[in-house]
Amino acid sequence: MVQCRLILENGTIAEGTGFGFKKTVYGEVVFNTGMAGYQENLTDPSYRGQILIMSHPVVGNYGVNDRFTESSRVQVTGCVVREICRQVSPMYGGHDLDSYLEANKTPGISGLDTRSLIIGIRKGGTLRGAISFDEEPEEVLEKLRKMKYPSETNLVAEVSTDRVIRYENVGKKKVALIYCGVKSSIVRELRQRFSVVQVPYDTPASFFRNEELDGIFISNGPGDPAHPALMSTTVKTIQELKEEYPIMGICLGNQLLALAFGGRTYKMKFGHRGVNQPVKHKGRVFITSQNHGYAVDMDSLDGTGLIADHINVNDGTVDGMRHNELPIMSVQYHPEARSGPRDTAYLFDEFGRTLEDGR
Repeated sequence: MVQCRLILENGTIAEGTGFGFKKTVYGEVVFNTGMAGYQENLTDPSYRGQILIMSHPVVGNYGVNDRFTESSRVQVTGCVVREICRQVSPMYGGHDLDSYLEANKTPGISGLDTRSLIIGIRKGGTLRGAISFDEEPEEVLEKLRKMKYPSETNLVAEVSTDRVIRYENVGKKKVALIYCGVKSSIVRELRQRFSVVQVPYDTPASFFRNEELDGIFISNGPGDPAHPALMSTTVKTIQELKEEYPIMGICLGNQLLALAFGGRTYKMKFGHRGVNQPVKHKGRVFITSQNHGYAVDMDSLDGTGLIADHINVNDGTVDGMRHNELPIMSVQYHPEARSGPRDTAYLFDEFGRTLEDGR
């Protein structure tokens, strides 16, 4: 066990015990309210550039197992927990979290008052921070206050695929998946229902037109949806194709669709990250899994043709949209729900019915 520190840009310095890979890292500090699903969170590409605080007091008790990964590697910059469990239950046949993070070259820190840290973020908003090993706190703090927020870089480019990948499903409709940092469970849901062509985030509109496609799906992903690199590629492509194909988006895909129709997005104070977010849709309330730090500006949808038809019960933010004329739908939450409730998995089938109906 190695002594280390979590250092925040507001001057907070918390001493704890290091685990995982022993290196100093910098990122945006966020928190997740789920009681389980730590491996899914650690490997979710939407967490790229972020140091993740787990709100549950004990993390690692059921180990890690390849069945629960959402990408090929750990995506978070670092991991913060109140207590790391070192006696792993054999229930899932998993390995311990400490070794897993070490193998993925990702540092962690335990022994901190995570409740107090999360309350601070909820009051003051997300902060830049560092997990520091053997460095002077004042030097780390100076670097923190000068560093860019991770979202100022094109994080999607870091997690997107660099090639076209095809998943054939004979006799099924064909969908192009714009890979902005997609979770593996979303790919599984799509492959169960469609033939899938997985393409990089910056694929031009001409590619789609040269394929015999029935629809387009826009994935989740990290960072600012209005980043210039996304506006000039993914958003531009959606603008060119929006009247040609049925489209569905999830999370970042929801935000990119809003931008493509002339809407706006904004950075939230501390975001929604957890498996217990209530969403109202058609008179019912669904419990959803969410992971996002940006949201669609409700007022900006006026005149775009998009209607906010999923609303977050806690704060009234836009959690989903549909177009009033075109076969286009999107949600801000995760209907594949790894981890989380599966209340809204039916949305993949609803998209499938849209493809069957065609235009």
